[in-house]
Amino acid sequence: MGLMSEDMDCCVCLQPYSRGEKIPRMLHCKHTFCGPCLEAMSRLQRDLRSVCCPLCRFITCCRANLPLAGSLWVNTEIWDQIANRQEEEEEEEEAWKGDNRQTQTSTQYECSSLGCSGVWLKLQSFLKRTRHNGL
Repeated sequence: MGLMSEDMDCCVCLQPYSRGEKIPRMLHCKHTFCGPCLEAMSRLQRDLRSVCCPLCRFITCCRANLPLAGSLWVNTEIWDQIANRQEEEEEEEEAWKGDNRQTQTSTQYECSSLGCSGVWLKLQSFLKRTRHNGL
């Protein structure tokens, strides 16, 4: 089953999943959210930590003495795609830099002449997302 681009983002914070801070974790209902959002949504009641899924309202419970990261499975389908996405973005960025050194220089010059020096827009990433989303 292929993943769509929106499946690669947490639907609570709208940030992309990562292998660092935003690890995709599954509730018992099989819906996936990033670790920080799950922590924020969790409730501690005596010996249990519970999370009510914002999509289906199913309540996932786990022991309070374990962190959510130790209690919930990582969504491996998304986990595998994170590495592939990062590799593709790095390859595209390198190719883009190689092909467009002259354009980059003139773009940076124009930007700094407008008073926004130091700001680097990830145009390549943005264009990739718009192409992927069909915009």
